[in-house]
Amino acid sequence: MKLELPASLLVLERGWLSANNILFYEGENATLVDSGYVTHAAQTVELVDNALDGRKLKRLINTHSHSDHIGGNAALQAAFGCEVIVPAGLHAAIADWDEDALLLSPLGQQSARFQHDSLLGAGNEIEMGGLNWKTLAVPGHDMEALGYYNPEKRILISGDALWENGFGVIFSELLGEADGLASTRETLQMLAKLPVDIVIPGHGSPFANVDAALERAFRRLDMFTAEIDKLAWHAIKVIVSFAMLERRRLPVEQFRQFVVGLPFAVDVNRRYLGLDDEALVARVERDLLLVNALRREGGDIVAG
Repeated sequence: MKLELPASLLVLERGWLSANNILFYEGENATLVDSGYVTHAAQTVELVDNALDGRKLKRLINTHSHSDHIGGNAALQAAFGCEVIVPAGLHAAIADWDEDALLLSPLGQQSARFQHDSLLGAGNEIEMGGLNWKTLAVPGHDMEALGYYNPEKRILISGDALWENGFGVIFSELLGEADGLASTRETLQMLAKLPVDIVIPGHGSPFANVDAALERAFRRLDMFTAEIDKLAWHAIKVIVSFAMLERRRLPVEQFRQFVVGLPFAVDVNRRYLGLDDEALVARVERDLLLVNALRREGGDIVAG
């Protein structure tokens, strides 16, 4: 079913590795939310330029700081001279370009460095596309993340706090940095109280069956809370899949070193699973082959 979005709002739905880009038309100007992954930056600039259709990109706003949401910031800033606005809690990590805090080094990911121009905090309002959007703190997947909610049209821009089939990996819980499980629950409970007709997620198509999505998200959260090892294993598979999508293919004999070279996978395995390197790599390969996230092609392992 095609959803009726305001004419001033265009969703550029992206495939992995990039998050969706949301473009707001504002007369001769425009605002963009999120910018995709760095290796897709040239494609993002082209997509946005075509969608602008002669307008000026004045602002680029991020939901959070993960690489698939900020990776095109530098390229868009260079191409259009736009102001870059980030959630307030990310100021130090971005200003200092702390690759650990930004989860670049631990996850084996990359991003082009950029400098933000201003900050946006929770509990504020911002006008985008002629509509007033409330800024919501949505911690869990990223403890500093913001969502954007328009009460008039009952639209939620959720980033990775809510997808149609779950939510983003709860990194903070697995890294021992914060109570990510509790924060995720509080976020979902808050979102469940909002009158929402349409959710525009960070990944996947906009969707209208919000109650069903929340039910799936709570069910998944309950499972992870009851069995933390399932969250750990899910996270390892997600990170390996993402890293393989960037590399596309590896010789089979290099796959072991590739997996054990991802600091996050090694650390989470040590904390929660206790598998030796051989068992870890074999289990990752088997599980990702089963769901077609990987496939064997001759002497290579290829991203699905």
